Amino acid sequence: MSRSPDDKSWPTRQRVLDALARAPKPVEKRRLGKILGLRGPARDALKFLIRDMLRDGELVALDEGKVALPRGPGAAPPGTTMVEIVEADIEEAILRARPIDWSGDEPAPLARVRVAQGHPMPPVGARALARLKRDGADWIADVVRVADKAEERLVARLDRTGTQWRLTPTDRRVRTEFVLAADPPDDAKPGDLVLAEVLPARRLGLPRARIVERIGAETDPKAASLIAIHAQDIPTVFSPEALEQAKRARPAPVDGREDLRALPLVTIDGADARDFDDAVFARPDPESPDGFELIVAIADVAWYVRPGDALDRDAYSRGNSCYFPDRVVPMLPERLSNDLCSLRPDEDRPVLAVHIRIDAGGRKIGHRFARAIIRSAKRFTYEEVQDLADGRIADAKLESVVRPLYAAYRALVAARVDRGALDLDLEERKVELDAAGRVVSIKPRKRLDSHRLIEEFMILANVCAAETLEKKRLPCMYRVHEPPAETRIEALRETLDGLGMRLAKTALRPKDFGRILEWAADKPWRHLVNTLVLRCQSLAIYAPDNAGHFGLALARYAHFTSPIRRYADLLVHRALVDAGDFGEGGLARGHVPDFVKAGEHISSTERRAVAAERDAMARYMAAYLADRRGATFPARVSGVQKFGLFVTLDDIGADGLVPVRALPQDFYRFDERRHTLTGRRGRVFGLGESVEVRLREVDALTGSLTFDLLDSGGRRVAQGKFPRRRR
Repeated sequence: MSRSPDDKSWPTRQRVLDALARAPKPVEKRRLGKILGLRGPARDALKFLIRDMLRDGELVALDEGKVALPRGPGAAPPGTTMVEIVEADIEEAILRARPIDWSGDEPAPLARVRVAQGHPMPPVGARALARLKRDGADWIADVVRVADKAEERLVARLDRTGTQWRLTPTDRRVRTEFVLAADPPDDAKPGDLVLAEVLPARRLGLPRARIVERIGAETDPKAASLIAIHAQDIPTVFSPEALEQAKRARPAPVDGREDLRALPLVTIDGADARDFDDAVFARPDPESPDGFELIVAIADVAWYVRPGDALDRDAYSRGNSCYFPDRVVPMLPERLSNDLCSLRPDEDRPVLAVHIRIDAGGRKIGHRFARAIIRSAKRFTYEEVQDLADGRIADAKLESVVRPLYAAYRALVAARVDRGALDLDLEERKVELDAAGRVVSIKPRKRLDSHRLIEEFMILANVCAAETLEKKRLPCMYRVHEPPAETRIEALRETLDGLGMRLAKTALRPKDFGRILEWAADKPWRHLVNTLVLRCQSLAIYAPDNAGHFGLALARYAHFTSPIRRYADLLVHRALVDAGDFGEGGLARGHVPDFVKAGEHISSTERRAVAAERDAMARYMAAYLADRRGATFPARVSGVQKFGLFVTLDDIGADGLVPVRALPQDFYRFDERRHTLTGRRGRVFGLGESVEVRLREVDALTGSLTFDLLDSGGRRVAQGKFPRRRR
């Protein structure tokens, strides 16, 4: 678990800096531990901390094993702080960084990285000295100096050129090869994928690296997910202690729990779902005309995973489960996620349930939580439930269960519309694999009312959790989605003005964005407007300080419904156990974790998982299209940069680049605010524009696609040398 920054028994960067600032002369590393009053493991931790601070330029090493604060040339300039590059937005071609030590009242900001002209952008994972400053509601990190990153790792393909072994990175942003400093392991051969550690740079020649681990063959159909997992450093192995604890786990006792086994609660999930952690039930409310009683029951993971135990430590490290077409990297071992905590039909399972009453308009009248036992009556897929609701399947017994669910759902939808929640038109794709793991097809996921039904039930349960913890004044890990930054709204305002829609200069509410989407629904630029509204939104995070959920138009919101796969939900479950005085498995009073640090950590692991899942999807799509070079596709412009157009294929959703050299011959001006490339001859390329493209290159190693732009007759647009500029 995270340690509080006020913990005096453990070394922190700030404590080291403060101690050296007070010291009249340089201090020996061994003596520094005594000055800080460290013992045992804390002294070992100090060694690694000093190494990192020396690497980052926060300390300098002197003779006789002494360290001191840097002074004079090369010292950290005033007003700078150390930041870590945490993510890269490929579509917007920007990096974002977060300060390593942050003492502000609000959560540490995610800042846009800027470097001086002519200097390379630092890689993700690098650390740098930067000046942080506000730009409206956003933050900017102006890089002063990039720190040498020890043990920087990358995933690469092993190649052999003559007598020399080389590594070709799988990350498309790394544009250089590496040479091996030593021969590869005996089991490695050309074409293998490896995890490598970058060695200190030399003045001449290619950078060097050494192989840390062999991942597998590049031709392995499972390579797409393996690359993503290793590139994002996602933990895949549980500790022996956690596996042993899961093995010893036994079903939770029934005594002391509310018995809901007589009620026909059902699970509704995708056909390929591997775990079932939520069950639902609805019936008319006899005390409220046209109202409903709902039950949302969630697997009682807190009973099995206690604060600070081996399972808890591994779950916190992972933060969440990661889902790929060919595998799941679970937050908890399968003994829990697929067995004891999976609400399988006709088996007794412990749950944390919330009883909710709503009126005919979908507004909540009241709710209460209970620690209960259920017996799921049926495991539905989304398609089965929809077929029952639409009359394509006739089963009176099942219809009697499903009909009240849909009636309650329609009431909840009315409440959602009334409060003006944002409803973006976003398509998801499903990758189908054969037995060998090769891609058979990539199709859009059908969006059914059964999907929305579960979403609305879960949203309502999450609201109940946040309200209960707030009322009891217990720690709550909120799901926070702040309003969009004014700078992004202004960019949206300018673009919509060019399309004929004027936005008021007042602060926008979720309803206002809904009206924008309604206005664009029947217009040719519908996709453009959906894309712009999505990019306008802030990034949702986990935090103990409530700032509301802008997108859902809710004043308080906390994830409660998936403790099998999200650590945030497990924290909420533990707090609810304390709130209801339900017995064991609470927050362990007196040992409550630092919710600020925990929120930052699990927000980071969530971004890590999203990046890995997106990366794997790009590689699966590249593998699917590898033998279709020369094929033509209808597409939309999904991103505009000065170096070309990003396009998304209409049928399978694959993303690729039309480089500027493949556009009609002209000189183009890039307008960052309007997301356009405008040629001197009047041709304008903008977001959402429909185009026809031909697949030119597929790089399966990096998952990147390159396209040519075709004219209305299906021909490649004219290319050649640019016309000379007139003096």
